[in-house]
Amino acid sequence: MAQSKLRVTIWNEFRHEKKNEKVAAVYPNGIHTAIGEGLGDEVEVTYATLDEPEHGLTQEVLDNTDVLFWWGHIAHHEVSDEVVKRVQDRVLHGMGLIVLHSGHFSKIFKTLMGTSCDLKWREADEKERIWVVNPGHPIVEGIGEYIEFEEEEMYGEHFDIPAPDELIMVSWFEGGEVFRSGCTFTRGQGKIFYFRPGHETYPTFYNEQVRRVLSNAAKWAAPSTREYPKYGNHKPLEAIKAKTNA
Repeated sequence: MAQSKLRVTIWNEFRHEKKNEKVAAVYPNGIHTAIGEGLGDEVEVTYATLDEPEHGLTQEVLDNTDVLFWWGHIAHHEVSDEVVKRVQDRVLHGMGLIVLHSGHFSKIFKTLMGTSCDLKWREADEKERIWVVNPGHPIVEGIGEYIEFEEEEMYGEHFDIPAPDELIMVSWFEGGEVFRSGCTFTRGQGKIFYFRPGHETYPTFYNEQVRRVLSNAAKWAAPSTREYPKYGNHKPLEAIKAKTNA
């Protein structure tokens, strides 16, 4: 029997592309579409955007999602707490989550991290070099020693996140800053990958190395088949002997 494809949902605010001509010129069909096209034919891709009912993330959509990609920037506050809770619950039950670029400030990422997730930033069209510091990790399979962009937005330390389970990539910027650009976390049974690049005015999501990272990340974050743990009051596995008072 043929194995079913990995089910990926890509969520994007889809606001910049409608309001900013420069962004629309780079991503005429939306950032989410560019990301989805880069994942190849091995996955089944669904798209969801902010202005759809329930932001496109109904319980049915999430229940049929193995890995969720998240790109947000100017409307984090518009994402409903109910949807955030719904996504959080699915991650805890095993759904993978890939958070991209300014998604570091999304409600869902901050909820799962439990910190401010704040950082330094600058838009100066500067060079970025993302160094692979964990070359044996499957997320960087097929990637060289580094990924280089002639122009990107700078993110700099300190990045207020918990210590990652695994640090996979570190960025250097022309202005001198460094940044933890590829980090993994586990929450409940769900795997989370944060990947830094992807500012809306640059064609980052057309870069073949970036696309390879995202494709690898989707496979890495795929849910396990392990049964969800049981919580709450629990009957003993063995007979408990009655205690007698001395």
